[in-house]
Amino acid sequence: MDQAWSAPVAWVGRSAIDTAASFGRFGSFAVRVGRGVRDVDTWGGLLAAQMTRLGVASLPIALFIAAFTGIVLALQASYTFTGAVPLYFVGVLVQKTMILELGPVLTGLALAGRVGANIAAEIGTMKVTEQVDALETLAYDPYAYLAVPRVLAGVVMFPVIVVFANAIGIVGGWLTSISLLQLSTPEFVRGLQLFFKPFDVEFSLVKAATFGLIVTSVGCFEGFRTTGGAEAVGRSTTRSVVIGSMAILALDAFWAAALLR
Repeated sequence: MDQAWSAPVAWVGRSAIDTAASFGRFGSFAVRVGRGVRDVDTWGGLLAAQMTRLGVASLPIALFIAAFTGIVLALQASYTFTGAVPLYFVGVLVQKTMILELGPVLTGLALAGRVGANIAAEIGTMKVTEQVDALETLAYDPYAYLAVPRVLAGVVMFPVIVVFANAIGIVGGWLTSISLLQLSTPEFVRGLQLFFKPFDVEFSLVKAATFGLIVTSVGCFEGFRTTGGAEAVGRSTTRSVVIGSMAILALDAFWAAALLR
């Protein structure tokens, strides 16, 4: 019996130690990034390029997802409300769900795959090919040069992308409502305005900023900890997407609980 229990207990112990060590390494990484923020001369000229790469280039996939999300929301709301709730409540559901939940979360998950993986693969490749060491040799802080502009670009651009995603999702729901649900534009707009609160938009943007922070931070962290060859870069990329996606869902639950207070 003792032998039967020893292996699972040992695995749990090793997992707990590895998890604690990972949090410690991430804390050290966060401190170095925080120090790198003060080195504006290093990252200042790189920020605009990273905002374009991580933000503007990510708009098509975010808008594609948002458009079809709005369509599905309108159709499912119509099916749910038929005969029980006035049909203009389709606008209420589309507006509330897109702004408070699906707009930020689906955009964040999509960008965790695109942005997080890209950052981890790029920095990981530089790490295994010793380009990061070369930066230190040239008296550059690699964290200020590589991590800071990417993290700041994520914090700034994720809310911008979410604004567009929310708008396109609502437009998709509106077009679906007037073309397939026999709902007039004034009725849909009435639903949009019925329970709208400016705080909802602010809440959505705060969520998006935190998602941008975590996705880019995890991507940079996994890139910097890459050791080995091409296989190690692949593992870092995979970990970045998985951990970033899990962190987004955990943060979403946190913000949902905070919203209820």
